[in-house]
Amino acid sequence: MPSDIDPRSGMRLPLPRREDLDEAGQKAYDRGTTPGATIAGLQGPAGIQLYSPKTSGHVAALNRYLRFEAGFTPHIREIAILITAREMDSQFEWVAHEPEALKEGVPQSTIDVIKYRRNTEALDATDALVIELGRQLWRDHRVKPDTFAKLKAIFGPNKLVELVMLMGNYAGTAALLSAVDMQLHAGRKPLLPIP
Repeated sequence: MPSDIDPRSGMRLPLPRREDLDEAGQKAYDRGTTPGATIAGLQGPAGIQLYSPKTSGHVAALNRYLRFEAGFTPHIREIAILITAREMDSQFEWVAHEPEALKEGVPQSTIDVIKYRRNTEALDATDALVIELGRQLWRDHRVKPDTFAKLKAIFGPNKLVELVMLMGNYAGTAALLSAVDMQLHAGRKPLLPIP
């Protein structure tokens, strides 16, 4: 573990004690320790957000809505998260979401196209478009008109905007994880090939 990492929190910031937090912070702490409320618990985004307790409830609500209430199939949701994690080279997000994607029925072959940055031509057309959207957003910083048009035809304008918001939510999380150098949980191995 790097020398600037707190062994309890797994990041560059120590994990605040619940009793030292204000009411908003204690609610955020409780959300982060509730079984099933987060994939990673407090050693992850929920722990980082304890340093901004007034935003954590809003962030959690937005994440919950985009992941579970916006109407995306779990399959599409996990592809959107994985392509964002890959393009951000977020090892922590990838390790959390590759098993989720498999659990939700995303084939290993699709995951490998994302993981190894392979061509999407052999994939289901919708899966390929979501992957291309992520690559264009995060790698090219410009979405091609035909990609946008095809996705709008599939999802409609509202869900397409929310798909981009879902990806943006995970890009923001990747930035936080990177800034604090969040380490993988004990016993977890890196799954992304990052030089």
